[in-house]
Amino acid sequence: MSRGRRYEEPKLNMKKVFAVILAVVVIIMSVFIIRGIFQKESTGGGISSKTYFAAYENNKWGVIDENGDIVIDPSYEEMIIIPDNKTDIFLCTYDVNFETGEYSTKALNSQNQEIFTDYTKIEAISNYDENNNLWYEKNILKVQKDGKWGAINFNGETILNIEYDGIEAIPGVENALLIQKDGKYGVADDEGRVILDTNYVEITNLGKTNRDGYIVKDDKGLYGIIDSSKKMILPNQYQEIEKVYGNDLYVVTEDGSQKVVNNNGEDVLTQGFEQIAAILKTKDQGVIYITNGKYGVMNLTGEVLIQAQYDNLIEAKENTFIATKGEMQGIIDMDNNEKVPFEYSSISYNETGDIYVAEDENVMSYVMNNNFEIQQTGILIEINTNKGYFELRQEDEYKYYNFKFEERNKKEILSNHTLYLDKKDNQYGYVDKDGNVVVEYIYDDATEQNEYGFAAVKKRRKMGCN
Repeated sequence: MSRGRRYEEPKLNMKKVFAVILAVVVIIMSVFIIRGIFQKESTGGGISSKTYFAAYENNKWGVIDENGDIVIDPSYEEMIIIPDNKTDIFLCTYDVNFETGEYSTKALNSQNQEIFTDYTKIEAISNYDENNNLWYEKNILKVQKDGKWGAINFNGETILNIEYDGIEAIPGVENALLIQKDGKYGVADDEGRVILDTNYVEITNLGKTNRDGYIVKDDKGLYGIIDSSKKMILPNQYQEIEKVYGNDLYVVTEDGSQKVVNNNGEDVLTQGFEQIAAILKTKDQGVIYITNGKYGVMNLTGEVLIQAQYDNLIEAKENTFIATKGEMQGIIDMDNNEKVPFEYSSISYNETGDIYVAEDENVMSYVMNNNFEIQQTGILIEINTNKGYFELRQEDEYKYYNFKFEERNKKEILSNHTLYLDKKDNQYGYVDKDGNVVVEYIYDDATEQNEYGFAAVKKRRKMGCN
């Protein structure tokens, strides 16, 4: 394998670095506890499907499967990357020179055989959201040969020809890859379709998905917007374009002044504010604006609907806003009527469940319906919009509710789990689907498994992770 340079960025995002370090520490703690759990469980019949985990032992990294069996011996200094824990592709980094940034890579399968050997480098394409949650792009790997980059799928089939100077994910956006050639940038998706040709000196996402379009900067330093079908929405004539849009309206800066324009480039709102923070969801309704550091609401004719008097203002749904006064939050409507008092440290709205979650200074959560009535109280563990439930810790128990606030059986909700948290004599352990004890009741506190099979546990005032 040849060598390349690592960490091209001139500056590291320290918040991201600390988050990654923390994640690695959690994995280190996790792997060998879960290995012991699965070994116990396997004596009762085992699990048929294969799931793989990076394993850390004696300061070396390897791979184990869900039964705790060693797949790749722990022999690597760097953590082995598993882009999809249901697929036996393990990416190993070795011969790292931290002074020069050079390193080598190779890919192995579960037979410890080297695969994808036609390339000098092979890497997963990492991505992360605004909360620094890390994931890898699905069914795609970037590969290097003769100093150029391309992409293959997990079967080794070519997705992007090896002709690019760089391939990276657009942060926070799934299925959107930033491709670079001759100092210019374009966009491709995970199936190799080139969405934007490499004609721009800078490309950023407009929204949170690959369908929302892209803000592009040309050679003259001017910005425009192109959608995912390559249609030019706004020409490159603006000094700035904010990631604030909605209802075919965009916030731009032209001739030094910020304004709202439509998708024909026509002025819609040009004065009465210092800054536009958001465009309201309801068509033709208005914007959240900022003046003298305070937030308010005005319509598209410039009429003030809510005076700029709040320290922050977020539209939850039509005619409903989460407002901040000082360090406390409440909820108001378009007529500035207080719907929820300003006595919470934070409030969020879940659109899928149509529920509000308010949290006080003691981290106690109050889950409200769309009439702002408190339906459940506890420590919020999770809101799962895919399965339609939220989890609360209530009086040392973990309980599950659907979005109608009906309590649900956890084995129905967590149907793909192999272990279930159980409590006996004020101690926690784990049982299988049939109620057989798999992990004895030895923990002072614990959580259910997450989607990767890990669970946090507490014993004698120390926290760990299964």
